[in-house]
Amino acid sequence: MCGIAGFIDFKAKAGKPELVAMTDSLTHRGPDASGYFCDQTDQYSVGLGHRRLSIIDLSPAGNQPMQFLNGRYWIIFNGEIYNYAEIKDLLTGLGHRFETHSDTEVILHAYHEWGADALMHFIGMFVFVIYDTQKKTIFCCRDRAGVKPFFYYWKNDVFLFGSELKALMANPVFEKEIDINAVGSFMQYGYISAPHSIFKNTFKLLPAHFLSFDLNKRVIDPVKYWNVYDYYNREKTKISIEDAVSETEKILEKAFNYRMVADVPVGVFLSGGYDSSCLVALLQKNSSQKLKTFTIGFEDEKLNEAQYAREIATILGTDHREYYCSEKDALDVVQDLSFYYDEPFADSSAIPTILVSRMAREHVTVALSADAGDEIFGGYDRYEWMLKYYHKMNSIPAVGRKSAAALLNAVPVEMWPVKRNDYIFQKKYEKLVTILRDPSPQNIFMGMSVYYNDRERKSLFKEKPESIFTAHVSQELTTAHFDPLTFAMVKDYETYLVDDILQKVDRATMSVSLEGREPFLDQHVIEWAAGLPAEYKIYKGKRKYILRQIVHQYLPEKLMDRPKMGFAVPVKDWLNNALKPLVDTYLDAAFIRKQDIFNEAYISHIKKSYYRGKKENDYKIWFLLVFQMWYDKWMNAG
Repeated sequence: MCGIAGFIDFKAKAGKPELVAMTDSLTHRGPDASGYFCDQTDQYSVGLGHRRLSIIDLSPAGNQPMQFLNGRYWIIFNGEIYNYAEIKDLLTGLGHRFETHSDTEVILHAYHEWGADALMHFIGMFVFVIYDTQKKTIFCCRDRAGVKPFFYYWKNDVFLFGSELKALMANPVFEKEIDINAVGSFMQYGYISAPHSIFKNTFKLLPAHFLSFDLNKRVIDPVKYWNVYDYYNREKTKISIEDAVSETEKILEKAFNYRMVADVPVGVFLSGGYDSSCLVALLQKNSSQKLKTFTIGFEDEKLNEAQYAREIATILGTDHREYYCSEKDALDVVQDLSFYYDEPFADSSAIPTILVSRMAREHVTVALSADAGDEIFGGYDRYEWMLKYYHKMNSIPAVGRKSAAALLNAVPVEMWPVKRNDYIFQKKYEKLVTILRDPSPQNIFMGMSVYYNDRERKSLFKEKPESIFTAHVSQELTTAHFDPLTFAMVKDYETYLVDDILQKVDRATMSVSLEGREPFLDQHVIEWAAGLPAEYKIYKGKRKYILRQIVHQYLPEKLMDRPKMGFAVPVKDWLNNALKPLVDTYLDAAFIRKQDIFNEAYISHIKKSYYRGKKENDYKIWFLLVFQMWYDKWMNAG
């Protein structure tokens, strides 16, 4: 795991000073070594920079930028190719000779042999850039699931790229122009969906895409080389539920073991839920050494799963450590969020993820995380909600639905004396009205995903932002293979997983130079799971049924079968107490007026309502606070 940065300047002005500034802004991603390569021609200058976190081949021979064929190819690479040894054997049989034990060198040889088709050989998480000095091309790519980030900027004959936005901002030619439409998207979801970013002319390379940049033609040609919908749109596998459980375990075990490849210590985040318990159980069962596991606990028992993780670790026989997060620990991290998440990012579970990463980094250099189990195997409670309301609402005649929606809309939630202060009831009330009007799968999914709705966004901004196209509105799932559960799962896989969960883990682990790996995101896992019947994922009322059956072979069902807690922190309590000074500072009328983005009166209204007890405004206040802290860090600071 590393940090990469670079540029193509067709004005041929940029050189090593700019490259060093961009690259060294990512020192936290790679503290072990740095490297820089510049190529200056009459038509353009190219810079490739790398910060290294040594994981495979710890010798200086693995440093980057790395060259091949006497400087024809130059590469910078962030990530890991887990099956690099197998590919190396294949290439050796084709006549290739290697000088290092690095997976980086394998990428170079594979690209020379197969071109872009080399990507189809790779199992891993990766972003890499290859400069071909002979063909005058730049090749940039991102892994299938989007585990590793890649930002790029293209304006005024300058192409900048990097692992994080801060690398681009470190180049003086970068223009920090906020995209108001992207701010509007952030207020909808709590993150900014790829391919968009917070700045104009700045983008995220989509997962499973590569960019081929012809330096002579100055043309960027994005290509999608893999598509998860291809697997969801196939006929479902004809298999019994028992055989599906058995085969899934084999596929998972192979994927999990691949992620243990490293020349440094490896550990696992163990939350105590089914996904992380499955990961630890399958890794530990055939290992003679105790797996290192890490858990973070909370003082609030309603959020604390540490005691369950401890019991699971004892049964499985791991070398287990836990750290209890105090309110002070968490609040100290809040002030740092804007640096590590250098575009607005409102998932508050980033806070404990940073804290557990800090603990793990004291003992290991690589940590496996069990993200994506929910999106692949049907774990979220909102999937049950999707199934329930899709079928129920579509069974009601349109006239009846619209009449009921009009009636509920005419009776504000505040008119319900018992439930008017119940946050959960209010949110369900609003969503019920929405889906009564339109019970399409798209509308139900958006109702589950959006925080600020269109009406609220119109009130929030001085000028209403336009909607931007994202995978939230993809229509790629064919009608022949449609079911409401699959619809929601594949949408989450392409949106929430990529732009929330994976961004969260990447920045949190990298904040302490810890490599995070995602075993559930092996392409063979999703390709297999996509072909399983939807009813095997929520089976007999049990979410994530297949994973449950695997885990119950190693851990008592009584221990595991309990309500899902998630990885939350009590933000709604903090906003009215410990975080109140920050709220008052960043949502101050003078600050908002000078900023000239938001409607001052509306923010004043929701803030006052929140302080008077309207708890459903907690996420609205938190989203605003996160954005304002980001703005102060990256815009007001210059």
